[in-house]
Amino acid sequence: MNFQFYALLSLFFLTLVSCGDNASNLSEDEQIMQYLTQNNITAQKTASGLYYVIETPGSAERPTASSIVTVDYQGYLLNGDIFDSSFSRGQPLEISLSQVIAGWTEGIALFGRGGKGSLYIPSSLAYGTRGSGPIGANTPIAFDIELKDFR
Repeated sequence: MNFQFYALLSLFFLTLVSCGDNASNLSEDEQIMQYLTQNNITAQKTASGLYYVIETPGSAERPTASSIVTVDYQGYLLNGDIFDSSFSRGQPLEISLSQVIAGWTEGIALFGRGGKGSLYIPSSLAYGTRGSGPIGANTPIAFDIELKDFR
């Protein structure tokens, strides 16, 4: 009888440990959806898995994948840790959309000149299995952006 009691008790604790709300147990899509839900954000999702929110659409004209854009941005992990920000440097970034992560190439093209919003990017459209600096492998990331200009 003692053996059965301890076996059941062990099984109970194993079940508790395995059911924790560890984000690594969630798919990246689930992590992004959880973040959006917890922060009361309503986002659109593209076929590639990119989530986006357009606060201000900007002009009707949109950049293309080969456009050079001038953008102010803040990049952060879904836990809120900021990993990069042109706002804090006081200088917008000018770069070709052909030289950035796929999430930016696709997402920034959704905005017109003067557009503002946010991108929620799975790692498959960001830094994938390699990560980059403070961004771990297989980590979804987010950006608040303002498309200043493009050519």
